Amino acid sequence: MSFESLRTQLQQAATTFADGPGALEGILLGMVDDVDRAVSEPLEIFPVCHHSPASAVAMARRLRDKQPKVIYLELCEDMAPLLTELRNCRLPVAVQAFSSEVDGFPAEWAPLSVVAPITEASAEYQAIAYALDTPGVELVLVDRSSDHVFQWQPPETRPADEDALHGDAVGVEIGDLRPRFAELEEYLLHHGKVRHWSEWWHQYVELPLGDSDHDTYRQVMFLIGSLFRRLAPGDPRRVRVDEDRERYMWTRMREHLADSGADPADCLYVCGAFHAASRVAEFGVGGSDGFVISPRSATLWQHGLIPSSHAAIEAQFDLAAGSVSIAATEWAKNLRRTKVIPFQLAGQAGGKKARKPAALPGPGPELAAADQLSGFLRRSPVLDRLDEAELLGWSVEIVRAARRNGYLASTADAIAVFETSILLAGMRDRARPTPYDFQDAAVTCIEKDVVPGRRDVGRLVEIMMGGDRIGQVGYDALPPLARDVHDRLAPLDLKLQQRGVQRALLDIASRPELEPCSNLLWMLRYLLPRGAARPIMGERKLGERPIQESWDLALGTHQRALIELGYEGVSVEQVVEQRLRRSAYDPQATTASVLEAVEDAIRYLHSPRLAGDLGTRALEVLAGERTVDGAPEVLRRSRRLLAYYRTNEPVLPQWIESFVRTGYAHYCTLLPTAFTDEEAGVDQVAAMLGFLFSMESLALSLGCDRTQLELAVAQSHPEEPSKVALLWAAQVHLGRLSRAELRVRCDDLLGNPLSLPSYPRYLSGFVHALDPVPSLVDFVVETMSNAFAHLPDPLLLPWLPTLISTLRSRGAQFVPLLIREAGRLFPGRLPALDEWVPPWLDQPAPVAARTTSGTGLALLAAHPATCDAVADLLGCEGSWQAAPNGVVLLSRHPDTAVALEALLAT
Repeated sequence: MSFESLRTQLQQAATTFADGPGALEGILLGMVDDVDRAVSEPLEIFPVCHHSPASAVAMARRLRDKQPKVIYLELCEDMAPLLTELRNCRLPVAVQAFSSEVDGFPAEWAPLSVVAPITEASAEYQAIAYALDTPGVELVLVDRSSDHVFQWQPPETRPADEDALHGDAVGVEIGDLRPRFAELEEYLLHHGKVRHWSEWWHQYVELPLGDSDHDTYRQVMFLIGSLFRRLAPGDPRRVRVDEDRERYMWTRMREHLADSGADPADCLYVCGAFHAASRVAEFGVGGSDGFVISPRSATLWQHGLIPSSHAAIEAQFDLAAGSVSIAATEWAKNLRRTKVIPFQLAGQAGGKKARKPAALPGPGPELAAADQLSGFLRRSPVLDRLDEAELLGWSVEIVRAARRNGYLASTADAIAVFETSILLAGMRDRARPTPYDFQDAAVTCIEKDVVPGRRDVGRLVEIMMGGDRIGQVGYDALPPLARDVHDRLAPLDLKLQQRGVQRALLDIASRPELEPCSNLLWMLRYLLPRGAARPIMGERKLGERPIQESWDLALGTHQRALIELGYEGVSVEQVVEQRLRRSAYDPQATTASVLEAVEDAIRYLHSPRLAGDLGTRALEVLAGERTVDGAPEVLRRSRRLLAYYRTNEPVLPQWIESFVRTGYAHYCTLLPTAFTDEEAGVDQVAAMLGFLFSMESLALSLGCDRTQLELAVAQSHPEEPSKVALLWAAQVHLGRLSRAELRVRCDDLLGNPLSLPSYPRYLSGFVHALDPVPSLVDFVVETMSNAFAHLPDPLLLPWLPTLISTLRSRGAQFVPLLIREAGRLFPGRLPALDEWVPPWLDQPAPVAARTTSGTGLALLAAHPATCDAVADLLGCEGSWQAAPNGVVLLSRHPDTAVALEALLAT
């Protein structure tokens, strides 16, 4: 093909506008060279733009005219086996490559995910449908593999959105056609009088190319791709990746042509217009073969189909909101206008029922392509006449939608929207308002300063133009795990593939066959994102069996997450076990997290084997810990597990006995340091004491030595008041300190003005001591009462928030004890409070010493057996002597007789 006429015109234009030949001339003539090179290639290149209705219509028309035998498609080559499953899905969906465990990439990149969304109004879907449903046609994916996507370009670090259909996956699309030169895009938007790139493309590319012939479409797309490529900024990494992709694809195509013996004239290469205007040496069937494709890493990739949506595509590829929905509407209008019959996979879910496909007519004669660019660039744009019926329908429909959403819209607003749309289009040099003009007019005329409902007018226009169409993966295209979940939940009689929330009621007491469904739902709640399976009534505790449960299920909404579970295993139980083992053997795992995994293994899997393995792992982690940060959680979980095994198993497992022995010795060793360590809080120290005191009997029966605990307490010398109170409580529990001495110490603190400011912290320590030493609850009530009675308001009032926060954090454990004890001690009625004397102040009077009398001697002489029994109890040996000697002894030591009489009297 000769483009000499176009070259001459562009050279003259460059000379005129650039004051002589230079960089502009080189760019313009280089663009013509790129078009000439692409058009002259023996293997026909079909340039496309992602989700472009014009590209889809041109693709459908060209496939019927050319009827190629081989289609080379720019898509990850390892995704080819999944394309046949598209007929079991409702578009849009995305082909996904997923890997949860990486080998050859940094561990922080995991999980790796690559998605390629496919919509019905896309050129790639037309090519796929034609190739899969036409006998004798081969579809070959030639783009880099999913593994090479991450080899060549590290993933961008961006927060994952668990509600997004694509999550944080890397998006791969055919034809990313957008200026990479920010100034160029800004210039085009400004002079095109549009707001964003999607609107510019719709106005200046989609509409002119919607009815164009094949040669004009190809040459214009080649020209646009060359323009954006030559004006792209020189980012070395991005340019290198683009060129390597082109080398990769041409290398794969030459390999296939050599192996299959196919004629390039019978082939069609579908790629993005940006890559079609390539200048690499490997370009073309006769290009260089010097490019070496690097081997894939050892990462194991899983492939599947996940649901997609218009909004997900727009968000991932930075398109304007509603642009994909508008493109779908434009696709339907183009089909009606051009009478082009699109291709559709047989049995495609959600699509129009296609008639029995008729045999395609023979391919038409190939005519030499002529220069269409010169005429296209000189031709003034064709102004479409105003379609008043369409615009009126839009205006009436948006007013109706606005009224349903709380706006005070009327017929006058519909007229205003109609007229304003025409006015805006005229201001932007358009004879016919586009959907974007109509959206601006609707927002201007209807939306006021307050949005009465959930949706603004702009969103209502997007919904009216087609809405956010959400795809669905059919049952037959689901991985085995997802199909197994649907089969096992079949007794619930719910349509689980539908989007939205459905209520499931499980009366397990009357229908025992629903218990497996309950077990599965609890595992899904553990595995899937929040909201996929949410219990309304019922809970899963250790050792308890369900009776009645109520669930809100949204498995259809979270279909992507369910599909990705299928990449991890063949059953839900296997995935749960893998997750539990992964969390337990994580390098950052703590004893508390491993014990949590043990609980989950018992609750969800009822597996003693797995619980034993994870319990052994908890023992290893505990022995290696050098801090006590997780002591409160370790105490709670170890108590629950010990109570479960004592009530449900005949004997304790070996690992729990070893855990108690190791924990007893471990916390005894760390106790003196924790008492003095500033980083160890009072919660941690109280939890350590709680473990030691509550597990003491079991630990001693397993061979532990109580002397180790006594030495640890004796070596503890805290200075912080709350920890000092904890130490006193521990000494009371061990018998090293009496209650009377403890009461005296607290009274001394209240009586010393220097210690009054720190007295509330002592009280906080006593409150925390209720966990390891619950028998002190009456003493805690006493000390708190004394504090409220004696502390001045400047000290008491600032302390109250600390007391409330302490009781709130440990309320479920301590508050009932304190309230019960206070109810026992304090009077039940208000009038009795004035005469009430606290028990700790109502001490009995001391017993007066009595003188020796003959009555006592008579009793001793009359009942010698009592004295003999006391003597045996005290270990005294001897015999009765004569009465005078006894009288003399009693007169010399009267205290003994008085004490004995007091003991017998009690």
